Amino acid sequence: MTAGAPDGVCAVILAAGEGTRLRPLTGQVPKALCPVGNVPLLDRALQRLAGLGLAGPGRVAVNACYLGDQVAAHVGARATVSVESTLLGTAGALGLLRDWIAGRGVLVGNADAYLADRLAPGPDIAALLDGWDGRTVRLLGQPAPDPREPGTFSGHRFTGFSLLPWQRVRQLPAEPADLVRTVWRPTEAAGECEVVPYPGTFFDTGTPADYLSANLHAAGGTNLIAEDAVVTGRAQRSVIGAGAIVRGTVIDSVVWPGARVEAAERLSGTIRAGETLTVVAAHRRDFAGA
Repeated sequence: MTAGAPDGVCAVILAAGEGTRLRPLTGQVPKALCPVGNVPLLDRALQRLAGLGLAGPGRVAVNACYLGDQVAAHVGARATVSVESTLLGTAGALGLLRDWIAGRGVLVGNADAYLADRLAPGPDIAALLDGWDGRTVRLLGQPAPDPREPGTFSGHRFTGFSLLPWQRVRQLPAEPADLVRTVWRPTEAAGECEVVPYPGTFFDTGTPADYLSANLHAAGGTNLIAEDAVVTGRAQRSVIGAGAIVRGTVIDSVVWPGARVEAAERLSGTIRAGETLTVVAAHRRDFAGA
């Protein structure tokens, strides 16, 4: 397996979306900056790229639109930030970055993809790059329960990362469009799209249920509590962020940085942000069986 990304490959992390399915959590925080296991999703994506030797503004770009100033400030000098005045979609984002990509293959990742495997971040998706011929499109995927279900590719569900050759990127315009229709399906029909299986755990974190499940998976069946959080109540299998105060009971829940749970409160299967914002995700998937 390849030790890292070759020189002719760059990476783009897609972080522009509004995260409408996660509202009201994303009312004031972009989905890419929502914490999973007390680490913003965008940082997890950047760490995964760094594990492949992809780092810095010359090799990594992040697109931003919704609450884009927050995304840009968070990224800082770690990557090139492409700010869109209007949402361009997954294909339009690459079209806007065409001059930056400049002839290279591009590894494209969704900021909201939570991946966890026995291998470290980076090496866990290195199979996408291993032996790549520079011409085919590659998608990271997992077998779907029903291989005929809509949205699958060769019977697999997409798990957040793809690898595109320059000849498929160079024609993308900087206007709203998605990769499914402009690149993935056409190359699939032409026999030029390959699915690389991902053996680990995947959540897209787009719904409160999956977002909570990803956090519980990151906690590993125990509590994950930031060092400066104050917990005088009861916490069980929960993630508690920096500066949070928990005086009540939290079970199978996420307490965001700076949030509060008062002594009279009992939260279960819940996400708490701020002092009172509460999102119940009762239909979460069992993190241990994901």
